[in-house]
Order: sequence, then structure tokens, then C-alpha cells
Amino acid sequence: MIFFKKMIYFLKPLFSVVLGLGLGLVITKIAGEDPWNVLQILLKSAFGSRYDIGMTLFYSIPLVFTGLSVALAFQAKLFNIGAEGQLAMGSIAAAAFGIYFPNIPFPVAPILASICAFLVGAVWGAIPGWLRARRGSHEVINTIMLNFIASGLTSWMTLYLFRNLDSQNPETKAVGAGYWMPHLKIFGESPVSFSIFIALFAAFCVWFFLWKTALGYEIRAVGQNESAARTVGIDSAKIRILVMAVAGGLSGLVATNEILAHAGRFRLGFSPGYGFMGIAVALLGRNKPGGVVLAALLFGALHKGTSDLDLETENVTRDLSQILQALIILCVSAEGLWSFLLESSFGFKKKKKSEIRTL
Repeated sequence: MIFFKKMIYFLKPLFSVVLGLGLGLVITKIAGEDPWNVLQILLKSAFGSRYDIGMTLFYSIPLVFTGLSVALAFQAKLFNIGAEGQLAMGSIAAAAFGIYFPNIPFPVAPILASICAFLVGAVWGAIPGWLRARRGSHEVINTIMLNFIASGLTSWMTLYLFRNLDSQNPETKAVGAGYWMPHLKIFGESPVSFSIFIALFAAFCVWFFLWKTALGYEIRAVGQNESAARTVGIDSAKIRILVMAVAGGLSGLVATNEILAHAGRFRLGFSPGYGFMGIAVALLGRNKPGGVVLAALLFGALHKGTSDLDLETENVTRDLSQILQALIILCVSAEGLWSFLLESSFGFKKKKKSEIRTL
């Protein structure tokens, strides 16, 4: 019975995805399209060729970083809504480093630029962590405000400090040639590069950090019971600052995919909302690194799969991607519904809040 309960627990996200997709296809039927045809278009566009698979992976990589960022903060009972600002600051830092030092050779150049992106993102993430730990300011408000500040700073730096005078687009100068990460030729002309391995390595590091180190245990202890953590000498304030700093650094690593592997420069508005989509990815992945990777792949497939709907259908556009994502999130977050169904069907009862949770 215990094994069956655990299996149901891990299958709930899968059920949520299927239900969300089903509801989305019902909407396409109401809109006047054949749901089966729409589903075929989604699958073919996302996985129909090596190029399509490469584009799906390309869209998934930033979501892995931002999903890990949000999931790590969740482990300490912090809500990081500032991933969008953190990735912007990390990306502009990587671009600035590549502009100031254009002659550094490969592979030292992308490594240094990635470290720079991580550190600047970490500083931007540590600010709301410090405000929460030392001043009691809620991180939700702080991170939202810092998103706007990051947007203004990156706009000013792009348009006035590092502007590309040879282009009409709002973008910086190009980084040096040594900063470009090689693309994976197995996926054709798609821009997916070695940054995918950085994303997977980051997921492994987060898993190892949280579940295989004493500091990771302290982070989870603070998140699950801060009062009990204090009684055993854990400094919750330092933990919060550290967690938000690392979370900001993970978001900053989006630069490895967007700046060092794709554009070679910082462009205003390059992110279609990766930071906010990372919240949904973390939620669907149950704040576990492995789940985050799978959830990011799903959202990347939805983003790529819906790109052909404008051409292949008459009544449905690529905006269906956002609808599907919203429905999946709604189904995943319907904890009360799932608990009711499990209790009524299998006799499972939801644990009381007073019960002690195991770390």
C-alpha cells in the first residue's frame, strides 16, 4: 500500500499534464479545429525532425535554469519571483565581460563569462534574501521591484553603455569570437549548444547540494520547520541569504544559452518570460531537480510545438501554448481536487498539518 501511495504521488503530475492537455484540446474543438489534428501538429512541430528536437531543447534550457532557481528557493520556503530580473542582470554581465575582454580564447572565455553571469545573478538574488533575513521584507515584493530595476538598468546599459551603433535593434555590441559555445551538429541548424550540458550539470549539482550535503539539509530544515531548525542551531537568516544568492546565480546562467550560444550579444526583450515560466516549471516538477528538467522539456515542447499553429490551422494560433501551460498549472495546483479523488477512490487521507514531516 505504501508503494502504491508513492506511485500515485509521482504520477499526479503526469495526470495533471494529461488533463491540462485534454482541456486545451477541448478548447480547440470549441474554436472550430479538429483536436486530433492540433495534437498531431504539436507533436510534429516539437519532435518531427532533428531540427525540431533541437529547437525544443533550445527553448527548454533557460527554463531548466529558472526552474531550478525557483525550486531551490521553494526548498527554503522562499518564493523567488525575481528570476526574470536575475537572468537579465546575469546576461548583461556576460555580454559586458565579452565586450570588455574580446580577445580571451576559447574555452576560457565562455567559462569566465558564465562565472560572471552567475556571480552577478547571485548578487541580484542576495539583495531580496538579505532584506528578508535582516529587515523582514517579504521576498515576493522585493523580487518584483527588483525585476523593474533590472529592466531599467539593462535598458540603460544596452542603449547607452554598450550599444551596437551598426544596428537599429536595441542590442549591445557582439562578444569576442572566443565566447561562442559550439552548437551540437546532431540537431542540424538549430541553435542548441553545449549549454544543455551546463543545464543538466546544474540540475545534478542542485540535487547533490540539497540531498547529499549538510548545508542542503539545513536549507530543507528551515523550509519545513524554521522554529525546529533554530532550536538545533541553524541560522535561518544566513540560509535565506545563501539560498536566494544561489537561486539568482542559477537564473543568471540563462546567459550561457542566450548570449554565449545564440545571439552573441544582449538584446532587450530576448526573454519571453523565462523567469515567470520557471515558477510553473518548478511547480510541475514538484521542486525536485529531475522533475524540473522534465517539466522544462514539456514547456519547451509546447513553446516549439505551437509555433506552427499559425500556418497549419485557421482558428488556433501559437497563443495556445500559454493556454495549455495555464491549464497544466491549474491542474497541478488543484491539490484539493486530487486529495478528494484519492480519498474517495482509494481511501487515502491527507496528512494533517500537525504531523511531523520527514526531511
